[in-house]
Amino acid sequence: MDEESLLAANAAYYRAFSARDLGAMEKIWAEDGVSCLHPGWPVALIGRTPVLGSYRDIFRNPSQEAISAEEELVLIDGLDGRVFCVETVGGGLLLATNWFRFVDGDWRLLHHQASPIAAPPPRKKEPPKEAKPSFH
Repeated sequence: MDEESLLAANAAYYRAFSARDLGAMEKIWAEDGVSCLHPGWPVALIGRTPVLGSYRDIFRNPSQEAISAEEELVLIDGLDGRVFCVETVGGGLLLATNWFRFVDGDWRLLHHQASPIAAPPPRKKEPPKEAKPSFH
């Protein structure tokens, strides 16, 4: 139940999405209490069957663009863990929240929500390089 294992679960979600692998996606989602808000969809999906059905429909769409995630930020509170990240879908950017729960030794996805953002977020800054002394 650490940050590394939560990030691995989040990466598994994006691998399943990119591969259009419904079987892998089914393994990631929890059995109960799941919900999903896809960007642009008019309804909240509540329950495992509607959520997984939405991914089945997305995977069948031949024009579905590739998706990737970066700029992950992790928040763990007890058995719950959230990963906030920036998704790139085609040329668009989305801000996503993936909420997991640690169940029977694995992180299982409870909720996914992604919303469009107008501009890229500021990149994580590199730590300042140590200044070298100058001698005059």
